[in-house]
Amino acid sequence: MNKTYKYALLLLIGMAAIALMVFQRISSEAETLPYDDDQEGLSGQIVFKFSHVVAENTPKGQAADKFAELVYEKSDGAIQIVVFPNGSLYSDIEEINALKDGQVQMIAPSTSKLTRLSEKWGVLDLPYAFTSYAAITEGIHGPLGDELLKSLEADGLKGLAHWPSGFKQLTSNKGPIEKPEDLAGQTFRIMQNDIIQSQFNLLGATAKQESFNFTYNLIEAGEVDGEENTISNIYSKKFYTVQDHMTITNHGYLGYAVMMDQDVWNQQTDQTQRILLEAMNETTAWNDENAQKLESEQLQLIKEKSAIRIHELSEKDKLEWEEKLAPVYAEYADAIGAGLLQELAALQKKHLENQ
Repeated sequence: MNKTYKYALLLLIGMAAIALMVFQRISSEAETLPYDDDQEGLSGQIVFKFSHVVAENTPKGQAADKFAELVYEKSDGAIQIVVFPNGSLYSDIEEINALKDGQVQMIAPSTSKLTRLSEKWGVLDLPYAFTSYAAITEGIHGPLGDELLKSLEADGLKGLAHWPSGFKQLTSNKGPIEKPEDLAGQTFRIMQNDIIQSQFNLLGATAKQESFNFTYNLIEAGEVDGEENTISNIYSKKFYTVQDHMTITNHGYLGYAVMMDQDVWNQQTDQTQRILLEAMNETTAWNDENAQKLESEQLQLIKEKSAIRIHELSEKDKLEWEEKLAPVYAEYADAIGAGLLQELAALQKKHLENQ
């Protein structure tokens, strides 16, 4: 076989192979996929990244996982929520900007962080704003909570829900903390929030505004004497292992606002929006009960697993704390607004009478 014949044969074989590949591609593209009108607009899987900063065994951590599970089920796998807990993507200081920049599609920051967007959110940080879980539920899921979620629109954000985590308690290595004056001279890690700062100032303590993710290290290194947090955060982050005292004060509310960027929300089909809202509503109702359940269980675990000394304020003690912290209401009245303060006052009166 001469060289010319070999070259011609190889050329023919190559052209035949190319023709076969083109034919297979055309045939594949010509196949008609089955139409599912229930998934209109969801022909490809939609993936939303959901970033938060707490552990998975907290109310918010479990609610985020529950939400992801419900969305997957309701969409038959067409929509996937990928949850990134423990600040694995962004810290509590960074997450709002990450959402606006499109790096993630969902976040659930502490409502205390949202005063940087609107001072109205400060109503939830007022000392002893809520007297019970029933008051929390009615407040955040009623007109007060709705107005706060609506305020996010001014910053191009879509508020989806309030997820309560519970009441804040105090932990310290200088204790016991029983009276307001016991905080004098101590240093505490707090969230980035002026209303919380004012409370510790009133009590004669030094407040250090730092990221949640640094709290354990700050305590361990002795840079702060203590911190304030919910039972679930104290348990999941093991603050109880580096603190000698904890006082059940219930002095403040800690909760989260679940949100998306408004433009991202608007880009979704009606079907996608419906699925997300249905799953969110179911998750929120589930979380209202689960947060209380976890608080009770994890407080018991802290008692069993550690030597931390736990003190509980009596009702008389709480009145003393409330009176000491009352000036914060007047200090931030103009910033929060008369309307929200009136709603809160009416809620407080109602639940006080029901006790």
